[in-house]
Amino acid sequence: MARRLSSLLLFALALLIASVADAAVVEHTFNVGNLSISQLCQPDRIITAVNGQLPGPTIQASEGDTVVVHLVNESPYRMTIHWHGIFQRGTPWADGPTMVTQCPVWQGGNYTYRFNVTGQEGTLWWHAHISFLRATVYGALVILPRAGAGAYPFPKPDKEEILMFGEWWNANVYDLHETAFLSGQPAGPANAYTINGKPGDLYNCSAPNHTHKIEVRHNETTLLRIINAALNTPLFFKVKDHTFTVVAADACYTTPYKTDVVVIAPGQTVDALMVADAVAGRYYMAVSPYDSAIPGNPAFSMTTGTAVLEYVGAGNATVPPVLPPQPDYNDTATAHKFLSNLTALVLPGRPTVPLDVDTRMFVTVGLGVSDCLPDQTMCNRSEGPVFSSSMNNASFVLPRTTSMLEAHYGGASAGVYTRDFPDRPPIVFDYTSAASNNATMQYTEKSTKVKTLKYNATVEMVLQNTALIAKESHPMHLHGFNFFVLAQGFGNYNETAAVSQFNLVNPQERNTVAVPTGGWAVIRFVADNPGMWYMHCHFDAHLDLGLGMVFEVQNGTTADTSVPPPPRDLPLC
Repeated sequence: MARRLSSLLLFALALLIASVADAAVVEHTFNVGNLSISQLCQPDRIITAVNGQLPGPTIQASEGDTVVVHLVNESPYRMTIHWHGIFQRGTPWADGPTMVTQCPVWQGGNYTYRFNVTGQEGTLWWHAHISFLRATVYGALVILPRAGAGAYPFPKPDKEEILMFGEWWNANVYDLHETAFLSGQPAGPANAYTINGKPGDLYNCSAPNHTHKIEVRHNETTLLRIINAALNTPLFFKVKDHTFTVVAADACYTTPYKTDVVVIAPGQTVDALMVADAVAGRYYMAVSPYDSAIPGNPAFSMTTGTAVLEYVGAGNATVPPVLPPQPDYNDTATAHKFLSNLTALVLPGRPTVPLDVDTRMFVTVGLGVSDCLPDQTMCNRSEGPVFSSSMNNASFVLPRTTSMLEAHYGGASAGVYTRDFPDRPPIVFDYTSAASNNATMQYTEKSTKVKTLKYNATVEMVLQNTALIAKESHPMHLHGFNFFVLAQGFGNYNETAAVSQFNLVNPQERNTVAVPTGGWAVIRFVADNPGMWYMHCHFDAHLDLGLGMVFEVQNGTTADTSVPPPPRDLPLC
């Protein structure tokens, strides 16, 4: 028996050594600088981009690899990069949100991001996390299984394609952000939607080379790695005469889900298999906005971005592609059907839903108004409060002089943040009723509040949308963790009724959940990652208005479960 146990231990050790030996260091240099580009027949415009590309370079790694990215800031703006969906276990200084985990990199400065991708597979992405610069500073981050594409828990595709959806403004996005902040008025909608940086040919005066094209062969299966990098817009995605089988979302495998439309909020990713089984020809791949706001308003550009799916040998390439019928802009039923019907593919060794809850939170998410801040110099103070947003009526403001993680690590939170983010809203009201939408209920105050969690605590959070200003589907993103989406629905959350709907067997696992319009979502996660972790709406317009908060996760009992010292090249404020 002892000899058998010894043999098993030696075998396990050999596997571990082999796994470590297979792990690689994937290294990139990101030169962030000016790029001259013309879109929609406008004069050349200078944008901020990485390595002269839009989108920026794709990072491809295998599970277990270490990723090293040297950021060299040659742009006229301060810069940070966030690795959206990466857990950053043991590397919280590499997460990237400005003034949460680091001060931004100065013009002419540099910083090296170093992190591992252990225990993660699928499609994630990276983007700037300062100002509105992620409108052009973004790219894909693909993590393959350690054993390669043959280890996918679905049929191996013939090919893979990355589709990054974005928004394009005929304006300087940094200036848009500055004006929005200084005036307290949201920036206007984008001029176009893009697929892999190109708007497509349905826009007036779009150049012939401004349409992305994918070539396929008949009966070929393509894995589409779909990423919504848009600043403020959820999107419907369809391909004329083709259907999809969703196999992953936010780099978490799903039970195969068949659909003819993908609905994807900013920050989210979807992996979907598509079989080229239509009549050989040319077909539009189309993205159009989902406007979830009630009452509706012209917050989105009501246009369609396109790419072209072209069959090899289809004949005349000048024949116009066929456009798929798109859902109505306000088709909440279609959006909810897709977003609420995904379930996890339960695999051995993968995390399962924690059943015992240590911390319960009920958090309202929505819009409101607040007083002008002193540095909002374009505010019209004579007209009263300006647009704002909040979670539990706390409208989040980033610190100015010290990052929150530095303050946490140094035990010097005073003057940087307070530990009094409420577990419940200060007033219980009819959250989704128009009758509650009055000046008193809309008003919120600015603060920098965090919720402190013990290491390894299980947290259950009800996210409740409100009717203040407008009901709207907010994509809520949590840094540093995935969470399980136990249930979601419309109206005011009713615990008695909702608990019976909880999926505790195979709920979808996400890092970004689109809370239903005028409704709620229940998420659950284990706080086993010490550090300061931002949770916020992934509409950048709402993030700047204050729709965010931070979880402060305390250290565990060992060095491996504690925040490590900051790297030597951590940028100074």
